[in-house]
Amino acid sequence: MEVVMIDRRVLLATLSASAAASLSLPPGLAAASAPPKARNVVLVHGLFADGSCWSQVIARLQAAGLNVTSVQNPLTTLPDAVASAERVLARQDGPTVLVGHSFSGMIVTEAGLHPNVSALVYVAARAPDAGEDYAALAKGFPTPPATAGIVFDGDEGRLSEAAFLRDFAGDLPQAKAKVLYATQEPFNRTLLTGRTTQAAWRSKPSFYAVSTEDRTINPDLERFMAKRMGAKTIEVKASHLSMISHPAEITRLIMEATGLHGAHARLDDGAG
Repeated sequence: MEVVMIDRRVLLATLSASAAASLSLPPGLAAASAPPKARNVVLVHGLFADGSCWSQVIARLQAAGLNVTSVQNPLTTLPDAVASAERVLARQDGPTVLVGHSFSGMIVTEAGLHPNVSALVYVAARAPDAGEDYAALAKGFPTPPATAGIVFDGDEGRLSEAAFLRDFAGDLPQAKAKVLYATQEPFNRTLLTGRTTQAAWRSKPSFYAVSTEDRTINPDLERFMAKRMGAKTIEVKASHLSMISHPAEITRLIMEATGLHGAHARLDDGAG
């Protein structure tokens, strides 16, 4: 039998090269291909909505045997919102997929380093880097139409009815969109000034659902953020509210993030 002697310097050089190669991979790319198995899902809503916006996704995830919690996000300040999500994450009994829509991508990015979080899912969501000025980032892309529809009563902001129906929930039946408009949660102006101090997508498996017909966040900005984080990305022909107009597609992406590909759920398409 031939014995191969490996020079110690060659071995160290090989190991160093392997480590450097792994560090050069896009953030989250390698991990996203095989996320840890998780039976808990925590959902976070964004501006102009509340926790019920996830209802159709929740029903499908529960049908797959998952434990699901939808956070009632206080739209006051970013630290308040992050703390609310972290309290829910702390109650989970094991690996948990953290999902955020729209503004709550800021919360996912900050709270996603919680040890219970096994993977991140962004649904037409903000995905800033640590300390990044999201508003400055967004200025590099055409301003989405919904921006002009934000109205303030003192420091309390909301979306006008016209903008809500046209630019936020544009692919939903109007009667349904009007119900959502009536229940939208106002936000405090201070919320928009917050910046993340860390970016969980740099170390956690990440997934992103781009809404191609989005009029609230520019779709090309969504694509840029998804590519930058190395996320497993799908594109959904939907308005900003893809989890309502296309709940099956969003549920499939979340199921992929759980790593439980064998689970069965009612994933029929349609707004239901």
